[in-house]
Amino acid sequence: MTARQRVLVVDDSRAQRALLRVSLTRWGYEVTEAATGDEALALCRVQQFDIVLSDWMMPGLSGPDFCRAYRALPGESYGYFILLTSKSEKDEVALGLDAGADDFLSKPVTPEELRARMRAGERLLAMQRELRDNNRLLGAALDELQGVYDSLDRDLIEARKLQQSLVRDRHHDFGSAAISLLLRPSGHVGGDLVGYFPLAPDRLAFFSVDVSGHGVASAMMAARLAGLLSASFADGNVVFDYDSGAIRVLPPEQVAERLNHLVLEVMQVDQYFTCVYGDADLRSGRLRMVQAGHPHPLLLDAAGDVRPLGGGGLPVGLIPGARWDRLEITLAPGDRLFLMTDGLTECRNPMGEELGEDGLARLVRRNLALGGEEFLDALQWDVEAWAGSADLADDMSGVLLDWRGLAQ
Repeated sequence: MTARQRVLVVDDSRAQRALLRVSLTRWGYEVTEAATGDEALALCRVQQFDIVLSDWMMPGLSGPDFCRAYRALPGESYGYFILLTSKSEKDEVALGLDAGADDFLSKPVTPEELRARMRAGERLLAMQRELRDNNRLLGAALDELQGVYDSLDRDLIEARKLQQSLVRDRHHDFGSAAISLLLRPSGHVGGDLVGYFPLAPDRLAFFSVDVSGHGVASAMMAARLAGLLSASFADGNVVFDYDSGAIRVLPPEQVAERLNHLVLEVMQVDQYFTCVYGDADLRSGRLRMVQAGHPHPLLLDAAGDVRPLGGGGLPVGLIPGARWDRLEITLAPGDRLFLMTDGLTECRNPMGEELGEDGLARLVRRNLALGGEEFLDALQWDVEAWAGSADLADDMSGVLLDWRGLAQ
């Protein structure tokens, strides 16, 4: 033994206590004696013992009653309890175990059996101490991990605020047209991005982006793309070409090609993204768009019909030298264009069924009477109702472009 084990011997027979004390002391134990269960219980209230040897039959508290009271005492250390008894009936053994005893010794006690029972108790106590120490280490590690989590959670909350700031104006009225945005990450931060910026006094760029994956990496990629598609950083905006000496607005398919080159050759990341990028002539209602692996844009015409546009196209950042086809349409007064990410179409209900393109079209038709922000809010509520929860598995975002036409 590396440390002396403290043993409490409880027996109303002074001779029996003396016999036990001689053997235990010779083996290196620190022995304390008590003549009754009440006396032993009083000792246990002020000090801890590693092993308790208690007679069964004693005046006052019996051995099982003392054991039951001993187990009820507060304290984190476990004491190994051995009952000394001449009883061997199964019912009596069950009574002792039910009281909390760990082992039994039959009287008269032989030194060999006593030594074996003590060693068994030591092994259990050693395992208990190791388990307690490991639990303390685990608790300290969990406390440290909780601190890291709390710090990360605070950082992610700030990151969400920064990401939301990338979409400053959720609604803007241009007179002949109005644009409204929806951006709702599924977690603290997400990989969806929506926005618009002016190209010229009568031209407007708009986009919907969905970066692959989730979490911080996707959010950082989305933030990088926000800088490349921002009027606040015109010199770095991929939509403008300065090579010819004059500023030229690139058509949508060339914007996709330039982004593809930047992701694969400059950023050199493992992520890719889908998007719809386009520009609108605010005088004629003519739109030019490119669809890159994104869900089909929906045309909500003035007659109340809802139909998908586009032919698909490759995501951006997968294949070097990829090309995209341009889609051109002209909106009539009252027409609307709706862009969305797959967080809407792939949203699942509690039975595991996807909403799908048909389901989304059904929800869109339900809210056609609403416009702008009210339309997007109602659509978000309907999607959450389909999912059965506001805690969605994927980001949800959308762009609604409402064409009114020039005033006559």
